[in-house]
Amino acid sequence: MTPEDIEALFTRADGTYLFARWGRPIVPVVFGTDDATLRTVKGALEAVVMLAGHQMAETDAELGVNLMFFFFREWDELLAVPDLDRLVPGLAPLVARLRAAQANQYRVFRFDETGAIKASFVFVRMDEEMSRVPADTLALAQAAQTLLLWSDTAFTGRSVLARAPEGRVILRPDIGALIRAGYDPVMPAVAHDPAHALRLAARIALI
Repeated sequence: MTPEDIEALFTRADGTYLFARWGRPIVPVVFGTDDATLRTVKGALEAVVMLAGHQMAETDAELGVNLMFFFFREWDELLAVPDLDRLVPGLAPLVARLRAAQANQYRVFRFDETGAIKASFVFVRMDEEMSRVPADTLALAQAAQTLLLWSDTAFTGRSVLARAPEGRVILRPDIGALIRAGYDPVMPAVAHDPAHALRLAARIALI
């Protein structure tokens, strides 16, 4: 993965470079699944967090839980979730935009005073396309896309996942290496300068 490849993954559609990682342990909760899928989602998240060298916890001192996964059939279902509009300002117009775009996933991030991620809300609409994706594949993709603040265009042309020679779906090795590099303690939790991509490439070379 070249510095240019890395820069593209954190350069937003408006041309700005923005990298951010979690600045606190992750405390997840999952809504809208059965027990088996719940275990699959949490297992995928634990695997990616371990890969990053980050931590999970039982509770967040400020928020209680700080990573919420919502699985549902129609966007309007989010409007009925108690107090979600307080956690996600502008929820109603957001739902209207996502419904109009026929989107099937969206992630909202909140940040602490330094700019590091302090909370995230992951919305997955189980339309026909998503319903065909195996639960473990879907969970791994969502977990990987939540560990860092990727560009809004990062994975429009190529998935965050790959297929191993034996047929198993895995996290792309280059993306896994990038996540590990991004969480290296010597690296900043937040970066706005595209030169940061050069530092990430250098850390990957050392992994």
